[in-house]
Amino acid sequence: MRSTEASGGEDREGRYGEAVFRPEQAGEDERIDLGALAYDDTTLTRLTELGAGPGWHCLDVGAGTGSVARLLLSQAGVADVLAVDRDVRFLTDRPFPGLTAMEADITDPAFDPGRPGRFQLVHARFVLMHLPSPDKLITKLSSLVAPGGVLVLSDAIDLTTETAPVTPYTRVMRAMWQGLRDTIGTDITWVTHCPQLLRTTGLTSVAAEIHVPPLLPGSPISRFWADTWERARGAIVATGLVGDEAIDTARRYLDSPDCAALSPGMITTWGWKPADAAWRAPRG
Repeated sequence: MRSTEASGGEDREGRYGEAVFRPEQAGEDERIDLGALAYDDTTLTRLTELGAGPGWHCLDVGAGTGSVARLLLSQAGVADVLAVDRDVRFLTDRPFPGLTAMEADITDPAFDPGRPGRFQLVHARFVLMHLPSPDKLITKLSSLVAPGGVLVLSDAIDLTTETAPVTPYTRVMRAMWQGLRDTIGTDITWVTHCPQLLRTTGLTSVAAEIHVPPLLPGSPISRFWADTWERARGAIVATGLVGDEAIDTARRYLDSPDCAALSPGMITTWGWKPADAAWRAPRG
């Protein structure tokens, strides 16, 4: 688990949307939507296979532009979705029947989406990797799951480590992870521990899977990474690992037939809260 020292200091943790990826920056919703295009089908398939459907009350944490929430409502037919984000401008700009937007920070001890144990599904995608103390947040999110309900967490798993071939793409990806760690505390080194972390909270039937969208010229995931590098350019260059020219070269590489690389994968882990009475949330 990352420490304050390892992630560059307490003042650098949990600042997604401030140092980089600011929601007020033009086009940020389009960048988020590119990621949604790459991952939403996989996410919805997993959630529906886990049973998300009519009658389910759902919590979507770090909802972004609300694509998962809207799919749960329109295609899975769930009863309602509470979509939580630190900035809800993209959610309120795209209202949808059954979707309620809540502006909140889940790291705040006062975060309270309602009575513990009210949600059959609690979901968060690409959220915990940007926040301090993911183990504590997993415990918090587990407490919000109803008896018999499921917690589903997705985060990035790096496939561009030092064992990967050196290409313009891998050089910039490695610098990007370091730059995001230095500026906002992003840490994906713990994500392989996620199944065990869910299990230690008392969840059962824990399992995980990985999805890696193909990097193809003009594909949503390739455009997502190119846009992400541009928006995080200052943080990437500040690492000293690459310069502006290397980022420009990597962007051209992504959009060329010469590109032969793996995108970071999305590891999705889920676990069920036992339905026995001992797990029922306290009244009040």
